[in-house]
Amino acid sequence: MPDTPATALDQTVFARQSVRAFLPTPVSEATLHHLLRQARQAPSGANLQPGRFIAVQGEARQRLSEALTEAWQRGEPEAEDYGYFPRPMPMTLRKRQVAAAQALYGALGVGREDRAGRDAHFGRNFCFFDAPVALVVTIDRDFGPGGYMDLGMSLYGLMLAAQAQGLGTCAIGALASYPAIVREQLGLDAREFIVCGMAIGHPDPQAPVNQARTTRCELGEFFRVIG
Repeated sequence: MPDTPATALDQTVFARQSVRAFLPTPVSEATLHHLLRQARQAPSGANLQPGRFIAVQGEARQRLSEALTEAWQRGEPEAEDYGYFPRPMPMTLRKRQVAAAQALYGALGVGREDRAGRDAHFGRNFCFFDAPVALVVTIDRDFGPGGYMDLGMSLYGLMLAAQAQGLGTCAIGALASYPAIVREQLGLDAREFIVCGMAIGHPDPQAPVNQARTTRCELGEFFRVIG
């Protein structure tokens, strides 16, 4: 932490985490709309404001979750709309990935050899961790990396806005592994690339999974001064 007075923004930023267990308390439509308007205040090159947020509810949400779960259980991944992980994965990044998994499954009490336990938790991605709000995030297929950068800033803005309201969030990258299924279930055009899902709701403070914490690399690992 810096040697400067803590601010309200500090409290929001450093308290934010990925929440994977939620209380059944609903999130009002007015609250969700306010959060999305805050998220859209993120910077955007030429003010293009790429990306769309789709709230999936009721029977549509149930059908989507069932279709995704069935495809995953069959072991039938699709061609993703965009690449996320570097290939091959450098060892420095692989170590961070492994550490994050250890923190998550350690909080759940799921051992490395417990494949069934790990699969059971991973499968919860497709039901949006039972959060009251389930969003699917898309972007027009013609956008290049800059559009994803701008959309990423909006996603982080949404996460911070929710945190400031006492809500929790979790970005769900697993949805991007089944873009055709998501488009089919939601009736989306082929131009809409599937970026991720987003779960929003009131965190369950008693859930073991919400006790998981990941670390961030030290300043010297990603910052330098030239000159």
